[in-house]
Amino acid sequence: MPPRSGSPTQAPLAAYARSAGYYDAIYSWKDYAGEARRIRALVRRFGPPRAHSLLDVACGTGTHLARLRRWYEVTGLDRDPVMLRVARRKLPGVRLVRASMETFDLGRRFDVVTCLFSAIGYVRGRRDLRRTARRFAAHLRPGGLALVEAWLTPSQYRAGGFHAQILGTSERPIARMNLSERRGRRSLMDMHHLAAGARGVEYWVERHDLGLFTQAEYVAAFRGAGLRVRFLRDGLHPGRGLLVAVRPRERGGRPPTRGSSSTRRPRGS
Repeated sequence: MPPRSGSPTQAPLAAYARSAGYYDAIYSWKDYAGEARRIRALVRRFGPPRAHSLLDVACGTGTHLARLRRWYEVTGLDRDPVMLRVARRKLPGVRLVRASMETFDLGRRFDVVTCLFSAIGYVRGRRDLRRTARRFAAHLRPGGLALVEAWLTPSQYRAGGFHAQILGTSERPIARMNLSERRGRRSLMDMHHLAAGARGVEYWVERHDLGLFTQAEYVAAFRGAGLRVRFLRDGLHPGRGLLVAVRPRERGGRPPTRGSSSTRRPRGS
């Protein structure tokens, strides 16, 4: 049966415009339970004692939160309404907010803020990276910990290649092929999907447009937000680093200065 819609030359949709409902099937291979355990170990090492509250920025369909809620009182944030709709089915009673990571304001602070699976790349530019870092810092309690899983650096990203996968489950098989391009400091990936659905085989293309930042740029953005920062080369996903940033404890009721925060390292480093 031929694809129901589109053609090989159709204009790409925005990221997850059609695939949000297939997201869990596409990433059914991902070890969310193992990553949640690793996050908990990092919180124990670098975070505040008896950390209780956790905010996951760009939480997607909420699968990390479903694991992390064993140990924390969790909140999720994402800009995609379809992703959040899926997450709400998994996480009844959990606060899930639709907002942008560059501008969100939840009116409270957390012991831990996470941004996982390289979602930080969707801020695209260095100015927005700095804005996002300030939002993370504003939502951390003194001594609180931010864990940010980096996207590929400019030297790691390889443009011009095709990458094909058969994904999903036996009930919801999906074939995906992406072509990678590069425009300056942006990585562009047109992802072509063929998915088995209730109405037959569906075809669509989505464009993922992510910023390419160096390790130094990640560190500088979060230090500029007043956090103590280190970069772990071995993150949760092979080939991608993990930013570990701690909000210093306030002394005398005043927030730390930018200069003092940039020279100090997280507890346990």
